[in-house]
Amino acid sequence: MNKEYVAHETAVIDEGSKIGKGTKIWHFSHVMPGSEIGENCNIGQNVVISPGVKLGNNVKVQNNVSIYTGVICDDDVFLGPSMVFTNVINPRSAIARKDQYLETIVERGASIGANATIICGNIIGRYAFIGAGAVVTKDVRPYALVVGNPARQTGWISEYGHKLIFDDKGFAYCTESNERYHLKDGLVSKIV
Repeated sequence: MNKEYVAHETAVIDEGSKIGKGTKIWHFSHVMPGSEIGENCNIGQNVVISPGVKLGNNVKVQNNVSIYTGVICDDDVFLGPSMVFTNVINPRSAIARKDQYLETIVERGASIGANATIICGNIIGRYAFIGAGAVVTKDVRPYALVVGNPARQTGWISEYGHKLIFDDKGFAYCTESNERYHLKDGLVSKIV
């Protein structure tokens, strides 16, 4: 079989996993059966991808991240070093709760900073930005910037990762891309 992805010799790739073309998997990572990784992803060192996990295309997973069953990441998601997903609300060692895994969805283009924790059962909206060390306990709106423990929204962010400053009519622009955004009824949308 001709692999269309690259895996370091120390990586463990279980049979029954699906890995897209152009993906790179680095040292000591483990891709478990039933997981799906899209094209052109980069899986850092010491990463675990559990059964049932789905990663879209161009997902970047930094070192020391465990992606547990129930997590779905859309295209262009960034998972920072040592960030943490959970999949059971009330884990106990002596009680099996594999039938109680909650789904966590990370929508297109969202970034999760180093050492952040995402409590299961939540949706991280498209292009949201979770600050380093934040603890996310509820859904995060698209384009929201959240920080702290528990995570609280402190502003809005562009698709290029710059803070958006809205004028009195609800319009803002990205300082890097010059793309324009509109804030209406607590939701941000990019003006196309």
